[in-house]
Amino acid sequence: MWAHLGWQDIKQRYRRSVIGPLWITISMAVTVTALGLLYSQLFGQPLAEHLPYLAVGFIIWGFIGNCVNDGAEVFISNEGLIKQLPAPVSIHVLRLLWRQVLFFAHNLAVYFVLLLIFPQPLSWTILLAIPAFVLIGLNGAWVILVVGTISTRFRDIPPVTQSIVQLMFFMTPIVWNYDQFKSSPNPVIAERAKLAEINPFMHFLEIIRQPMLGSPIAWHHWLVCGAITVLGWAVALFVLRNYRARVSYWV
Repeated sequence: MWAHLGWQDIKQRYRRSVIGPLWITISMAVTVTALGLLYSQLFGQPLAEHLPYLAVGFIIWGFIGNCVNDGAEVFISNEGLIKQLPAPVSIHVLRLLWRQVLFFAHNLAVYFVLLLIFPQPLSWTILLAIPAFVLIGLNGAWVILVVGTISTRFRDIPPVTQSIVQLMFFMTPIVWNYDQFKSSPNPVIAERAKLAEINPFMHFLEIIRQPMLGSPIAWHHWLVCGAITVLGWAVALFVLRNYRARVSYWV
C-alpha cells in the first residue's frame, strides 16, 4: 500500500505535465550548474572537482532535508486517510520515505551525466554507496516517525524544522569543501574547520559522497552514523509504543 501511495503522489504532482517527473532532474541540474559555476570561482577550485562535489552533496541533502521537512507534516497532511483507514502509522512513514527514494533516483541522473563530463577516480569502494544510502534511509524513517508524531501534537514544530534544515544547509559542507578548509595554510581556519565534525549531517553526507566521488574512505563517519542510527531508533520505538494510538486523535 505504501509503495502504491508513494508512486501515486509523484504521478499526481506532475499530472498533465508534458515531461512529468523529469522536472525533478532538470531543476536539480540547473541549480547545481549555477551554484557550481559561482562557488568554484569564489573558492578558487577547478570546476571539474567542485561541480561533482556540489552535485552529490545537493542530491543527498535533497533526500535528507525533504525527509525532515515533509516528515514534520507526514501525519497532518494525511489527516483524512488516518481517520478513515484503520492502518498502522508506519504506512505513512514508508510512503513518504519511498517518495523521497524515487526523487533521489531521478536526481541521480545528474550525477551520471557529470561522471561522463568530469570522470572521477572511482574504484570498488563505490559499492559502499549502497549500504550508505540504506543507512541514511533508516535514519530518515526514524526522523519522520519522531518528528511527525511530535508535530501532530505541537503544530509549531514544522516551521521550526524548516528553519533548522535551512540553517544546517549552510553549516554542512555542501557548497563549500570541508577538506579545503581543513588543509588551509591559515591555522585558525584549519582549526575552526574541524568544528564541522560536530554537525551530524556532515557524517551522513560523507559516507555516501566519498564512495560516489572515489575519495578515500574515512571510517569514523560510519561509526558516528551507526551510533546515531541506534540511538535514533531507540527513541523512535519509544515514541511508537507510547504515542502511535494518539496520532489519530491529535490530527
